[in-house]
Amino acid sequence: MADGHPGRALIRYPVRLDLKTGFSCNNRCTFCVQGDRRARQPDRDTAEILALLDASRAGHDEVVLTGGECTLRPDILVLVRHAASLRYRVQVQSNGRRFSDPGFCDAIVEAGATEFSPALHGSTAHIHESQTRAPGSFKQVLKGIRNLRSRGQAVITNSVVTRQNLEDLPGLGALLVALDVQQYQLAMVHPLGTALLDFHRVVPRLAEAAPWVRAGLQPGIKGGIRVMAEAVPPCLMRGYEAQVAERYIPATRIEDVGRVVPDYTRARVGEGKAKGPPCVACTWNTHCEGPWREYPQAHGWDDLVPRADTPPTTGLLLRH
Repeated sequence: MADGHPGRALIRYPVRLDLKTGFSCNNRCTFCVQGDRRARQPDRDTAEILALLDASRAGHDEVVLTGGECTLRPDILVLVRHAASLRYRVQVQSNGRRFSDPGFCDAIVEAGATEFSPALHGSTAHIHESQTRAPGSFKQVLKGIRNLRSRGQAVITNSVVTRQNLEDLPGLGALLVALDVQQYQLAMVHPLGTALLDFHRVVPRLAEAAPWVRAGLQPGIKGGIRVMAEAVPPCLMRGYEAQVAERYIPATRIEDVGRVVPDYTRARVGEGKAKGPPCVACTWNTHCEGPWREYPQAHGWDDLVPRADTPPTTGLLLRH
């Protein structure tokens, strides 16, 4: 990964396979982008996933096993072991709860997982669990991160930014630094699924959220670890342009249940995000993907203010 400093060229990323194993989950998050898919779509069976891993290896160097909550699968060690045998770099994306079991941590590391992406959404049990709606999940995630780090494993976390945790983001950043994670991301809630159903309670205004997001990145910047913010346009990230996550998202193919997204960047820019009237005159327009398109449909474009300064000629270009 590039080191995050302005003016330095981005390095080439390997092509990543994002493989949705199914949508069973032991959390009931208020912001879940998958909504009610757990009730509508059965999880993939083992043979289907193994076949997808085999068929995709020629064009992909990394695989992210995700869901839903993939660690609940009884075959998760089989899947990780098979992916590792094919020489994928294997990331396990998770709500982090099962990593609280030291024996499971030992087993999944032995199976060949090389990176772990647990999710923490608050610096206290109340803030985290008011969103996951899973009592006890806060302590489990903390213990899981500590278990993984004590085994020398790479931990990169994702925290969804909502109305419920805005003012807590600086404290959350400080906690993640104290937990010794290698990277953390603050991701503006994507208003789909459960979040769309309760949009105005869950989704903050961008202008309100951005100062808290920037403050939430500060502990990581000071601590010398990689930090980034996703889906916060550069007009709201002045001084933090190097932390715009879209610069670093690798070329990714998504094997979803029932559909395939061959090029996530193209889908994200062409379908997921939107540009509006303020973007036309903005000098950073080509360095920006815009907000999730559901956001201006509800709130309009007033939060986005065109920039007039000249972007750097190198180091900050997005890969559209």
